Amino acid sequence: MLRQPETLERSSSFKIASKLQDIKLLIKFNLSFMVVFSAVISYLLAPKVTQYDWKAIMILFVGGMLVTGSANAINQVVEKDTDAIMKRTANRPIAAGRMSVKEGWIFAILTGTAGVLMLWHFNFLRAALSAFSLFVYAFIYTPLKKVSSVSVLVGAFPGALPCLIGWAAGNDDLSAGGWALFALQFFWQFPHFWAIAWIAHKDYSIAGFKLLPSSEGPTKFSAIQAIIYSLLLLPVGVLPYFLEMSGMMSLIIVLLANLLMIMQCVRLYREMSIRAARRVMFSSYIYLPVVLLVLLADKINV
Repeated sequence: MLRQPETLERSSSFKIASKLQDIKLLIKFNLSFMVVFSAVISYLLAPKVTQYDWKAIMILFVGGMLVTGSANAINQVVEKDTDAIMKRTANRPIAAGRMSVKEGWIFAILTGTAGVLMLWHFNFLRAALSAFSLFVYAFIYTPLKKVSSVSVLVGAFPGALPCLIGWAAGNDDLSAGGWALFALQFFWQFPHFWAIAWIAHKDYSIAGFKLLPSSEGPTKFSAIQAIIYSLLLLPVGVLPYFLEMSGMMSLIIVLLANLLMIMQCVRLYREMSIRAARRVMFSSYIYLPVVLLVLLADKINV
């Protein structure tokens, strides 16, 4: 009997830990973190940001996580039935029944509202862009995934907007530097998401998702499209140098990173295998943080 309080405490602790893990899955923490990371780096790259304002950085980070988490929560509410039949998503909290649809909506509304209000700290433009990004991702991109592969193009806009939001938060405008970062993340998403769609094609087909460029799935055409968009990263990658955002060191490293992405996409075309698609996917995971961090490290302060 003396052990009962300890048992109850352990049970309560387990429930809390389990709920936190479900929230982490609900917001797709790793994806959300990557998105917000790009917003923070873009903020720090803005010319007007000459020293780190940790309060502003935390507001941008937390607000961004809330908005992105809200969009991902709505995505899981809407796709609960398809998530349940796919191996890679069956354990998500709503699909698995550990969280109700009502709980998902309440969470999404509260976090989305709180995030937009936090980003209003900078001004209305940043809040409006974040709200627009949430809306497009949750209510246009998500249902469009079952209609046409053009959904990847649509989803690339909210996927790249964090760069523009971060830049605008630091520079108080939507000038060329912000659009260069937007373009960088915009074109990066195509080989990245097509590699994921290639790997998970069977799962996606069962769910009725149409995410690869070819209606026939993993084909030479899909691989060629990945090559084309990785090639488009070359001219986009040099823009920060010519816009005098960063120096020669970052230009060289960005070009090398771009060449690596192209090589992996060409390899996918030659091998036409899931293994080659994984190389593209992992290369893209490395590419974005490396490019953004090297741009920041080589930032030209004007």
